[in-house]
This record gives sequence, structure tokens and C-alpha cells, in this order.
Amino acid sequence: MSVSRKTLLSMAVASTLLASAVVHAEDLAALEAAAKEEGMLTTIALPHDWCGYGGVIEGFKTKYPWITVNELNPDAGSADELEAIRANKDNKGPQAPDVIDVGFSFGPAAKEEGLTQPYKVSTWDTIPDNVKDADGHWYGDYYGVLSFAVNQDIVKESPQDWADLLKPELANSVALAGDPRASNQAILGVYAAGLASSTEGGQAIGEAGLKYFADMNKAGNFVPVIGKAGTLAQGATPIVIMWDYNALAGRDTLKGNPPLDVVVPKSGVVAGVYVQAISAHAPHPNAAKLWMEYLYSDEGQLGWLNGYCHPIRFNDLAANNKIPQNLLDALPPAAAYEKAVFPTLEDQEASKAVVTGQWDSVVGANVQ
Repeated sequence: MSVSRKTLLSMAVASTLLASAVVHAEDLAALEAAAKEEGMLTTIALPHDWCGYGGVIEGFKTKYPWITVNELNPDAGSADELEAIRANKDNKGPQAPDVIDVGFSFGPAAKEEGLTQPYKVSTWDTIPDNVKDADGHWYGDYYGVLSFAVNQDIVKESPQDWADLLKPELANSVALAGDPRASNQAILGVYAAGLASSTEGGQAIGEAGLKYFADMNKAGNFVPVIGKAGTLAQGATPIVIMWDYNALAGRDTLKGNPPLDVVVPKSGVVAGVYVQAISAHAPHPNAAKLWMEYLYSDEGQLGWLNGYCHPIRFNDLAANNKIPQNLLDALPPAAAYEKAVFPTLEDQEASKAVVTGQWDSVVGANVQ
């Protein structure tokens, strides 16, 4: 349903564009004018080497040079993003995020708590129904699979599956790419390890994952440091369990110094969807909506693909021959994704509750 032109007679009314709106050309012009009046967009937890976000942000700035992008804490986890909304709900200053990019299970939780506001982008119909809120409070943006990023200067034989990470020759070698008490990437890392040995459901898989990491910690193989490209290169975390797109981007950044191997495990292959949402207390709601329009446009979606992520509109773009061949060629072989499991929202919720609630008591490693 399109917004009638009568509702767009003034910039003030334009600021009330509702979630049910499908943005057409004239509506987009009004949205741009309202966003220009606000003049700023505040993001959070968007490291430039994650999913091609550096290029995506620059693309947005180039298209809308009159909007200042204020970037908060690029290393924040999904739980931190929700806390930033809570802590700044009465604050219209630069510390209040307008938009969030969080793990799949955090989207519904944010909606239930009243932390998000609805908005449906103009490409809404091309986003699969199973990864978006029917009311437009949150919607999937991209996905990848969990992989092992391996420093080949230190680890001469790359592990091929989860069981390999427990081998004695990998003492003080394995890290998660986040704190499993707060980071969606780390929580799903624990889930993936559990999936390799249990298929009974979210809670059981989470428990199996905790046992796996407890065993790894007791064996002395787990490193309680948040792993990233820098710790990989330094050798502090020779193996990091991370999204394939982050690992591949890290490989590009390191340029062979050290050489980095990216391995999709043979079992426990977990695909994770991240979602976008607009804060219910966004100081710049129109800039936030314009940001969403950009992210879900062909240009924005291809920007994520350029960062090795599968954009949520991948199938639609492919069907319409809008994906350059060089971007397809840069992805891992299609076979690497054949065993990928997309956990249901219910499985993720159950697993997240187990992992965040029992990590300290079961594993006992303070990741920081």
C-alpha cells in the first residue's frame, strides 16, 4: 500500500511515514527532505571490515553527503546494542543509536521490549517472509556460515571439523569472535559446536555446545580472548571461530602476512542471519528510514555481497541478473554451503538462553 501524496504535504507529516508504507519515488523525495533536515544518522556496532560495511557506509555518504554518519562502538555485540537503546531512550544526543544490526534472535526480543519502531522498505516483498517481522519491526539483512580462520604460520595443518579443535597440538589456539554472554556470533559458535554432536533441539544443542567448550577449556585449547584479524595475525588466537565473511575479509586485509586459511567445517555448519531495526527512540527517525532504504536497495545489497556476505535479497538479485560475476566468483564454492543449517528462531532463542545463562558456570572462561 503506497502513502498518498496528501500525507506528504509537509516535512513534519513526512516524519510520520508508517511501517505499512511502500516508498515510491515521490515518497522517497519527501523522506530525503525530512532526513536532510535531521542531518545525522547514528549507527552502532558496524566495524568497517564486517560484511563490507566500510564500503556500504561510504556509499551512503556519497549518495547523501548532507547526512553525517555518527558511528558508535564498532566492536559492540548485539546485547550491547539493545542496552544502548535502553540507556539512551530519553537522550536525543549523539550517544543514542538510530539503527541497530543484531543477531536474528535479538530482533524479536527488541520488538517485545518496545525498543524498535516499524518501517517497511520499498523492496519489502523481496525479503523472505521467514526472516522478517510481519509488522516491519525487524528484517533480515545478510547471512553467512561459521568457519575456522587459521593462521597457517602457526597451525600447519588446518582443522577440518569441530573434533579437530580438541587435539592436544592445538593448545592455547582456539578463540571465539566475541563474548558468548553477549555476542550473537559467539553464541552461534557455541551452537554450531553443539550441532556437530546433537540434533535434539535448541536447548539440547546449546547444552552440547557448552559441554564442548568446557572440554576445550579444560584441555587448555581455548583462549578467552575475543578473536579478530589482529589477534590472528599476532598469534594470540591462531584459530578463530567466526563468520566466513569476516574470515575472508581478514584474509584480504592480512594479504598473506600471515597466510590465512578459511575452513567451513564438515559438520555443524550453521548459517546465521542478522537483522536490521530502527530504534523506537531514534533521534533521527527519517535518516534511519533512508538508511534502511539504501541498505535494501540493489546498491546496498551488492555492497554486502562485496564483503563476502550473502545479502538477504540474493535470490531476487540473482533471478534478475543483477549480480556481477566477479562477486559470485569471490565467494567460497557452493558446496561449502550445502550442509548449512538455518536455526529456527525458536531454536536460537532456546540456545541463547542456555549459552548466556550457563557459560560462566559450565565453561568458566571470562572472554574479553
